[in-house]
Amino acid sequence: MKVETDKLGFGRLMLWQSRAISQAGNLMVLSYLTIYCTNILGLNPGLMGMLLLVSRLFDGITDIVAGYIVDRTNTKWGRGRPYEWCIVGMWICTYLMFSAPTQASIVLKSVWVLVMYAFVNSIFATFLNASNTPYVVRAFNNQKHYVSITAYGGLSTMLAVILINISFPIAMSKLATSAVGWQKMIAIYAIPMVLIGILRFFFIKEVHNVDVITDKINFKHVITVLKTNRFIYTAALIQFVLQLVGAMGVGVFYYTYVVKNVALMGLVSITTLIVLPSMAILPALLKKFTKKQLIIAGFVISCIGSVLNWFAVDNILILVIAGLLTGMGVIPANMLSGLMVIDCAEYNEWKQQPRMEGTLGVIPGFANKIGAAFGAFLLGVFLQIGGYISSDIAVQPDSAIIMLRLLISFIPLAFYALAIGVTTLYKLDDKIVQIRKDNEERRAAVIEQNT
Repeated sequence: MKVETDKLGFGRLMLWQSRAISQAGNLMVLSYLTIYCTNILGLNPGLMGMLLLVSRLFDGITDIVAGYIVDRTNTKWGRGRPYEWCIVGMWICTYLMFSAPTQASIVLKSVWVLVMYAFVNSIFATFLNASNTPYVVRAFNNQKHYVSITAYGGLSTMLAVILINISFPIAMSKLATSAVGWQKMIAIYAIPMVLIGILRFFFIKEVHNVDVITDKINFKHVITVLKTNRFIYTAALIQFVLQLVGAMGVGVFYYTYVVKNVALMGLVSITTLIVLPSMAILPALLKKFTKKQLIIAGFVISCIGSVLNWFAVDNILILVIAGLLTGMGVIPANMLSGLMVIDCAEYNEWKQQPRMEGTLGVIPGFANKIGAAFGAFLLGVFLQIGGYISSDIAVQPDSAIIMLRLLISFIPLAFYALAIGVTTLYKLDDKIVQIRKDNEERRAAVIEQNT
């Protein structure tokens, strides 16, 4: 088995993160789908939320199937690497999603959006999520590299997300005044994101064999891992909450109708660059604290930021401070998810079962997508309860304004509090060091026996 050096290298790190950057950019663009559907297509926000939620429920089937297919994949390019091409299909369907025929009936427009949304999430995103962990453990197989990818690679992904958060609302104020303008704007983001997203397929190869103990996968193994690996469900629930809050996409509504200047949303996002250096200290923090401790501490910080948002109203300074707190608070949960999946694969191997990285990876991935859809669903429901008017108007009723304030403050606070409770259930941190050691010794013994 090839031995990795501890030095990863900046160039290799950036090539590895290329697809993560593209996929994260896609997720940010999709967070604006609700306002496109309500203001351009004239669809009811409650209806849109329900459609997106139904689409995500379908993912429960495709995710498990994709994980099983990836776990059984063996090609000359490797196990996870061939599925990198799904990033191209993801962006093409995203462009088509924002190109719905505006003169069509409500039913046709709804079906159009639903079908494209299903292609993006139920097929392309599903295979990308299922293949990521199998790809990383066969491309690197080095715990220090995993941490570096999580921290420093995550830093580059977060920077890309912030740049989109800054630029997209500004672009909206210039282009998103018509259906054609939306199409142009999505194309401006989609083309470079496709080119960036496919880079690591060409430059990062799978070179490690971590399946020396067992590599024969059948569907019974999928059932076994779903029944016995309880730790993966904690990781999944954390991702559910993160994406639920993030995918509500209330910011664009808030800055349009409460602050009354959507372009300021992009300018305020510039201040989130301040939180990026905190990601660089993640490797050092992981030497002193467990993943569980860091995630809980982060959610507490996000709770404080959420409370502060209630008092901000249209005060930009307070909104900036609150945004910094909530943004900094979710960093540990976002960054450590991949490490939790790898730990769960190590746990499977320790239990003398197939590692099943593909299947394990789609469980948080499924929760991620369900959370995003449920967030969009709740946004539509809450807007409807608040009396939001589904058309491009300058003023909303007072009840809608109050609801927007709740959606940026106490509603996410409740979900962050739930996430704190869920995170306390993650007990794998206490034994993972010994698990890794036992697995490495067993692999070495098998390799020596076979040589």
